[in-house]
Amino acid sequence: MQIFPLLGVILVGYILGSIPFGYMLVRLTTGQDIREIHSGRSGGTNAMRAAGAWVGILTGILDGLKAYFAVQIAMSLLPGDALGAALAPAAAVLGHNYSMFLVQRNKQGKLVLGGGAGGAPVVGGATGIWLPSLYLMLPIGLFIYYFVGYASVTTLSAGVMGVLIFGVGALLGYFPIEYIIFGIIALLLLIWALRPNLKRLREGTERLHGFRARKNNQ
Repeated sequence: MQIFPLLGVILVGYILGSIPFGYMLVRLTTGQDIREIHSGRSGGTNAMRAAGAWVGILTGILDGLKAYFAVQIAMSLLPGDALGAALAPAAAVLGHNYSMFLVQRNKQGKLVLGGGAGGAPVVGGATGIWLPSLYLMLPIGLFIYYFVGYASVTTLSAGVMGVLIFGVGALLGYFPIEYIIFGIIALLLLIWALRPNLKRLREGTERLHGFRARKNNQ
């Protein structure tokens, strides 16, 4: 293992993940600071709330591409290095959730890094590692969003599916065992980012979307 090239692709992955597309698109289209809207996150769901469906969708696509290209860069610079291919997109998810470009002071005056919850980069990273992941994660995610109705559960499902896809694939001998590392790190980052949402889910106060929201409004 070449430690410095590995650290290099991890750093590139983090920088790519840090690009705050949701913040930029909402600022360009509405002039608002997405960090001051609803959850304060910079991902697609909050961008949709701030600037409409198309801005939210575009944000999600671009956020996914950050981790996708992190994998491609890692595979290009470190061919055959499964650990690099796993850690680069994991670093992109970390950068998305804790962006170096979204530094601000919290109410206590401490510097904090803003960002999203990580769902789109997890899907993008999984797709970069194994393209058919997209054909599993996207329809299942859309189904959960529409019929279960919680954006947080949809986001969390991406991490669960990542663990399952690469875990089962590794057990069957289709993938290097290192790919499981991406799924595990991604799931842990999602759980950590979604702590407030999980608390609201337990309390029954999480916001509904999709079919159940429409049914409740009838």
